[in-house]
Amino acid sequence: MKKALLIITAALLLLCLVPAVQAEDLSHIRAILEKIDAQSRFEGTDFSAVLTLIVEDPEEGIEKLVVRQFRRDDGERYLLLIQEPVTQKGQGYLLEGDNLWFYDPSSRQFAHTSLKETFQDSDVRNADFGSSSYASSYEVEGYFDGMLGNFEVYIIDLKAVDDTVPFPYATIWVTKDTNLVLKAEEYSLTRRLMRSALFPKYAKVGEAIIPVQMVFLDELVEGKKTQVSLSEISVAEIPDHVFTKAYIERVNR
Repeated sequence: MKKALLIITAALLLLCLVPAVQAEDLSHIRAILEKIDAQSRFEGTDFSAVLTLIVEDPEEGIEKLVVRQFRRDDGERYLLLIQEPVTQKGQGYLLEGDNLWFYDPSSRQFAHTSLKETFQDSDVRNADFGSSSYASSYEVEGYFDGMLGNFEVYIIDLKAVDDTVPFPYATIWVTKDTNLVLKAEEYSLTRRLMRSALFPKYAKVGEAIIPVQMVFLDELVEGKKTQVSLSEISVAEIPDHVFTKAYIERVNR
């Protein structure tokens, strides 16, 4: 009888310990998400670069986009100015906090758009140009250890906490030693895979570490993808007036 009581007591103790261990593990993973966001943000400095997008569409062929980006994470601001192709030159996107505006120089009008929308019919979303927000936008559903090539990674399943992000579910592959996202899979509400992303190359820019090469794969259209590469990277201070509608209008005169 005593032996049976000891066994039951031990089992109850184990049941009590399991949620605590799981909570501790999830807390560790949440801390990793915070590190991902923190190390990719530009704190106390601005960021600018030229982005080259190569869009491959099995029906439309190959298109090249060249975009000049100005970014200020303090206040969540960015400005995108399209340089190529010529037919779209001068079009711009201005993010001011939660508001994203698209400017068309042909009509000289601004139109409100969404961070969740695709950028110029590519596989990039407007949200991809801003700072990382894994910790604030998602909760951890679970995780496990794994390998991606030669890298030891955490494979983390995420669920969005609101509808401000393009995809409600995501799985990310994060290096254990450096907290870099090497791969992401993004899903719809019905858990259908919509887009995959690869981040093969990172660079230290100022105090931040950001991907300078990215590949976005459309999982609904076979063969459709967008490759993004960064050049002319700078952390020089950007004048305040750059992050205004007036500036976009002025550069198009």
